[in-house]
Amino acid sequence: MNCAKPPEFKAAVSAALKEDIGRGDITTNTYIPRDKKAKAVLLAKEDCVVCGLQAARLAFQLLDKNARFRPLVKDGQKVRRGKVIARIEARARAILTAERVALNFISLLSGVATKTRVYVDKIKPYPAKIIDTRKTIPGLRLLQKYAVRMGGGCNHRFRLDELVMLKDNHLLLTERFSPRERFWGGRSVLVPWEIEVESVAQFRKALALRPDILMLDNMSINDMRQAVRIRNRLFPKASAGRPKLEASGGITLANVKKVASTGVDMISIGALTHSVDSVDISLEML
Repeated sequence: MNCAKPPEFKAAVSAALKEDIGRGDITTNTYIPRDKKAKAVLLAKEDCVVCGLQAARLAFQLLDKNARFRPLVKDGQKVRRGKVIARIEARARAILTAERVALNFISLLSGVATKTRVYVDKIKPYPAKIIDTRKTIPGLRLLQKYAVRMGGGCNHRFRLDELVMLKDNHLLLTERFSPRERFWGGRSVLVPWEIEVESVAQFRKALALRPDILMLDNMSINDMRQAVRIRNRLFPKASAGRPKLEASGGITLANVKKVASTGVDMISIGALTHSVDSVDISLEML
């Protein structure tokens, strides 16, 4: 699973500011003097895992290069309601104009991190990893997957070019069931590959092909346990080429611990990124 470095926020924040400001913030520019300075804080209005401080900082500094943004916590840190998470000193116009963009980013990413942490804590003490999917907000995938890591989860593939992944629709159409290579400009490159299965019978057939990962899609708890036993019997833990097992489909907080108890290696949850409640964070002028 991918554990890439923190993403570059600047392009996303610049685009968001352009979208929000348009030709100019007519309210702020009409009533607030150009050279007036101000101070503000970012305040957590609920318990959460903070994420997106870099995006918030950039929102202010792209409008005022001399803006001072002092975080009082780190991305990935759990905070209580009422905690001041950052202090800002800048031109008042910059603070007021960048406020919504800064809050949109930090609220959304903190929501992803907080939700991920809830799932990660829920499956303790089982060793399975909580992982994300490609069900992300278009244009914000790198940022959302960063937030998953800050919440204690891990990343599945970022892009289609990173992993051969045979899902049900591929299997209906393909005549070549066991691809191991991709080709770029005539040069073959060996990449990991994964097969999706929906029954124990399919699992047995796919396991014989020795993929790197087998996705157990919408399988019952009993079937997942059986798949784990079969894998463990044929591939002892220390053996080379032991496929990893990924549970996927219909996983919620209500059943995720049972899924983890089956012995799967990974549990993928699209809701970490596609159904997120933003955290309530406010900007308060001092």
